[in-house]
Amino acid sequence: MKNSTSCIGKLIHVIASQNQLGENALWHPKQRAIYWIDIMAGDIHKYTVDDQAHQQYHLPYRIGSFAFLAHQDTYQVIVAFEQGFALYHLETHAITWLSQPEVTQLGNRFNDGRTDRGGHFWAGTMVETRHTPQQQGSLYRIDQYGQPHKYFSDIMISNGLCWSPDGNIMYHADSERHSIYQYHYCQQSHTLSQKRLFAATENHAFPDGSTVDTDGFIWNAQWGDHSVVRYNPDGEIVEKLVIPAVQPSSVAIGGPNLDWLIVTTSRITLSPQQLADYPLSGNVFIYQLHNVTGIVDTQCDLLTP
Repeated sequence: MKNSTSCIGKLIHVIASQNQLGENALWHPKQRAIYWIDIMAGDIHKYTVDDQAHQQYHLPYRIGSFAFLAHQDTYQVIVAFEQGFALYHLETHAITWLSQPEVTQLGNRFNDGRTDRGGHFWAGTMVETRHTPQQQGSLYRIDQYGQPHKYFSDIMISNGLCWSPDGNIMYHADSERHSIYQYHYCQQSHTLSQKRLFAATENHAFPDGSTVDTDGFIWNAQWGDHSVVRYNPDGEIVEKLVIPAVQPSSVAIGGPNLDWLIVTTSRITLSPQQLADYPLSGNVFIYQLHNVTGIVDTQCDLLTP
C-alpha cells in the first residue's frame, strides 16, 4: 500500500442516525445537504449542514438506492425499491412504477444504484434469500424514457457502482465474490466491454458502496473490515481509513467545498459484543480530506413526467 502522505484528516462530525442498514450516501450541493437511506427501515434521511437539521422520509417499501431527478420538483426522486424502479415524491408520497423486472424472483431485491455521467440511473439486484441453486442477481440501466435494460446476471450482491470522471469507465462490485470489476462504458451506445478484475478484497472484507474523486481514484467502503479503501486507477491501494464501525456501507465526497468524505454504516447482524465495542455503528461519519475533491453526482435525466 502506497501511503506516504495521508489525504484524510480527522473525523469532524458524526450524524447520530443509528441506522439498521445505512447506504447510498449522496451530496446535494444546492440544498447543502447530505442524503442517505436505511434499507431495512425504508427511510431516506436528509441532513442539512447549515442548520444541522435531520429529516426522515418514510417510504412504503424497503429501498435499495435512489437518485435525484434533473428538471423536476426537488422532492421527486427515482428509487430502486426492493421490488423495482419507481418515481416517488418525498412529500406527497405519490408513486409511479416504471418497472419491476424481478418481481417474480422470490428472494431477490434491488440494492446499490447510482447515476452515470450521462444521467442514466443504474441499479442491481442481490440474492437476499436463496430459493434455488441457480438464483442470481442482475444489473439494470433505466433509459431516458424510464425503460429498463438488463446488462448481465450471475451476480450475488450487486454493489459499488461508480464511473470515472470522464464517464468512460464503469466500476461494479459483487460483494459476495469479494471483487470489484472495471468495464469500458460507451456513453453513446450504452454498452459495456473489456471487463477485468480491478481489485479483490480479503475474505473478511466485502466491497460495498463506491465513489470516484476528481483524480479518478476509487473510494470503496469495505463491509466487515472497519475501513474505506482508496484505489488508484490501476487498482492499487494508496490509502486505507479505519473507522469506528464494523460495517461501512457506502461513501460519498461532498460538503460545501466537496472535500468531505461521507461514510454510512450499519448495525445489522452485529452481535451484542460488537455493538458494545462499536457503539457508533449505524451512524454517518464525516472526515476532512486534504488535496482531494469529489464530483457532484449527475442527476437522473428522465423524459418521463
